[in-house]
Amino acid sequence: MTTYRDREEAGRMLADRLTALIGEPDVIVLGLVRGGVPVARVVAERLGAPLDVLVVRKLGMPWAREVAFGALGPGGVQVLNDVVASRLSSEDIAEVTRREQAELERRERLYRADRPPLDLIGRIAVVVDDGLATGASARAAVQVARHLGARRVVLAVPVGSQEAYEMLTAEADQVVCAQHPPEFMAVSAYYDDFHEVSDDEVTQALTATA
Repeated sequence: MTTYRDREEAGRMLADRLTALIGEPDVIVLGLVRGGVPVARVVAERLGAPLDVLVVRKLGMPWAREVAFGALGPGGVQVLNDVVASRLSSEDIAEVTRREQAELERRERLYRADRPPLDLIGRIAVVVDDGLATGASARAAVQVARHLGARRVVLAVPVGSQEAYEMLTAEADQVVCAQHPPEFMAVSAYYDDFHEVSDDEVTQALTATA
């Protein structure tokens, strides 16, 4: 098992596995807010590609938020898992959606500032996070990227559970996962420094690569 000193080191290790994308036109690196952004910044610099953020909010079951019945993305994108959502009343769905939409809009205002709306039409979207536990957020991100028009979606993470890795290979066009140990622990176990990424760190990363 390899542990990373921090998200920056993880980004360097991940970038080494993505060098085939150097020089590819239309590549854009998308950091999942918030923990994926420091990793994505390093990847974007190495690939010589623009960096942006992808704000995705899972729509979680009221009694088990990790179990997603759908997801929200920018531009009014909504993805629903009809099988799971069918277990909820329309009132429950509306309440969860309202709450998560408000948080998505808050984060979009904060991180995008003067940046134009995210446009992925015809792009190769490299979606980067700092790790996969259940994979629910990454799955939602891949689906949102497709709905935003990406012609190819690459999911790239430094570490993930075997179960999540296998699930995502059926969702993304390509999954690059530096390590997916069979006996997976929490994502934080694979980092010496796994501090909570602040809003300021996200905005600084975007400013540094602008």
